[in-house]
Amino acid sequence: MLTFRRLSRPSRYLATLLLSLSFTSLASSTLAQSSEDAGKDTPLISGAVAFFTRTNGGKTTYSPVLAPLLAAPVGTHLLFESRADLVETWSPTGPNNTYDHAHFVGLTYAQVDYFLNAHVTLVGGYFLIPFGTYNERLTPLWISNLQDAPLIYSLGNVGSGSGTGGEIRGSAVSNENYSIDYTAYISAGTTNFQVNSSRTAGGRVSIYFPKARLEVGTSYARILESTALANDVGFHVWWEPAQIPLKIRSEYAHGAHSQGYWIEADYRLSQIHGPESLIGRLEPVFRMQQTFRNSPGNDGLPAADTQQADFGLDYHLPHEVRINTSYSRQFSSTGNVNLWETGIVYRFLFPAWKGGKK
Repeated sequence: MLTFRRLSRPSRYLATLLLSLSFTSLASSTLAQSSEDAGKDTPLISGAVAFFTRTNGGKTTYSPVLAPLLAAPVGTHLLFESRADLVETWSPTGPNNTYDHAHFVGLTYAQVDYFLNAHVTLVGGYFLIPFGTYNERLTPLWISNLQDAPLIYSLGNVGSGSGTGGEIRGSAVSNENYSIDYTAYISAGTTNFQVNSSRTAGGRVSIYFPKARLEVGTSYARILESTALANDVGFHVWWEPAQIPLKIRSEYAHGAHSQGYWIEADYRLSQIHGPESLIGRLEPVFRMQQTFRNSPGNDGLPAADTQQADFGLDYHLPHEVRINTSYSRQFSSTGNVNLWETGIVYRFLFPAWKGGKK
């Protein structure tokens, strides 16, 4: 289950592509006209291109993906940033090995950040909902270790996972022993095919201990979309030991009708003959997750209690190319499932134009 936005008609696919290009063109032309020091304020174009396969029950789906990202600073206080997903999918249908072709496309976010001071940043536009850690930090193709989002992803990240409105965020306090970061947001409801969001409000607070390389935090989301108002609460722990290339990430979330957790660990074998050696490029990944259904509800989680173990093996090639492979086994009263996934991801990053000398 890739975290792409929504299915659209070919005409909408073309419209979204033109919209993304026009956003990029508008931001770039604005920068060129408004900034005398183009070297400092050169926009960066980044993102990834990937090809994924997903095999479930002997049937394989193929998905080429383009996820461009634009980061365009305007002076010292403003930053425009946007990311989009453009996906083609071929899925097997029927007994004769025929395939359906579909377009998935959409803006992931398009926002303006205003850096008020060292402690406050104001955000306006179409932004990623800051519930938990996965939505903001791990959804980019070039960062996530596994192709699928966790089973509890939709808790707190209602609908598209993006909001239309504003945020206030920043660092409340920071010193050599700890730092406390905060985020608060409010989102309006919109059913536009390209900017789709639900009426929600909430925030996240986290504390980071740099000496231990440990982060703990909590999230809250108030869903205002229906007559039955709901509260989603989350908790996360990240730990990256200093002495070994190990990352441990985890989240727990509780909603009105269900709850669950995931914990993921990955270990880059860079300590064996260095990170550029044949074996040092390997990165085994393991994720364990469970969901619990408290009552019937349309919250995006499995209809019954579910356990899933994900085993991944990533290989880091030169020039920002990575091969992802994984096997997942899901256990549920509705049936057990085997899932095989592979992918190759290329990360690109370059300036929109050549910057001048400082």
